[in-house]
Amino acid sequence: MYRFLLSRQWVILTLVALALIPTMIELGFWQLHRHEHRVALNKVIADSLAATPVPAESLTAPGAQVKRADLYRRVTARGHFDTAREEVVRRRTNSDGKVGYHVLTPFVLDDGKVLMVNRGWVPADGTQTAFPGIPAPRRGEVTLTGRLMPDETTAQSGIKEVKGLPDRQVMLIDSKQQARRLGERVLGGYVELISPAPRGGGPEPLPDPEHGDIGPHLAYAVQWWLFAAGVPFGWLVLARREARDRAATAAGEPAEEAEAAAV
Repeated sequence: MYRFLLSRQWVILTLVALALIPTMIELGFWQLHRHEHRVALNKVIADSLAATPVPAESLTAPGAQVKRADLYRRVTARGHFDTAREEVVRRRTNSDGKVGYHVLTPFVLDDGKVLMVNRGWVPADGTQTAFPGIPAPRRGEVTLTGRLMPDETTAQSGIKEVKGLPDRQVMLIDSKQQARRLGERVLGGYVELISPAPRGGGPEPLPDPEHGDIGPHLAYAVQWWLFAAGVPFGWLVLARREARDRAATAAGEPAEEAEAAAV
């Protein structure tokens, strides 16, 4: 009765079903890993935001990489802003989804090292080629507080470097690139400025990172596994229906009557 399973059509269908099962199981585990990664990241962010601020140089140094456990950790530094060598980071959006720039300003520490500071968001002009007007930060010696961030990379951000950009504009915040540009000892990573608050209407401060939402990844994982379980069930239903149809044809009776009789 089931010799039709050896036909070319059914062999192909069976092979496809056998290939789908492990693929869907693997997709489920991929979504589960994304869920676990998000949960772990949320914990890192929550712990960092709740921790007491520490000096930036206790967590990073020239040429160093910011550790994952220190992501968004609040740090302090004392020195002065060097707006003469300020740059802007292109294609950054604010909380309303408007496209503009992030303001990247060197902060010269009392010991001569440099900490790159993302002072916040400013809107882009019409052409996005001229350097935008940016309100100046506080002058003189200040103590700032910010969230420590790792260097941005193409792999991590999905943003590609673009050659031939207008003067004083970059695509990524990279402390090593900044060290070459400035010819200074630049601390690894950068900070998102929290205080002192900007004066004169900008730049727009960067919001705290979201860390309460775990996303739909766990639900997607369960969904893929249910799909995987449904493949053999669906294959079995199709095979039984095909067997009934063939039996009805061989007996010379309509397939509908044979199916009703089987029920």
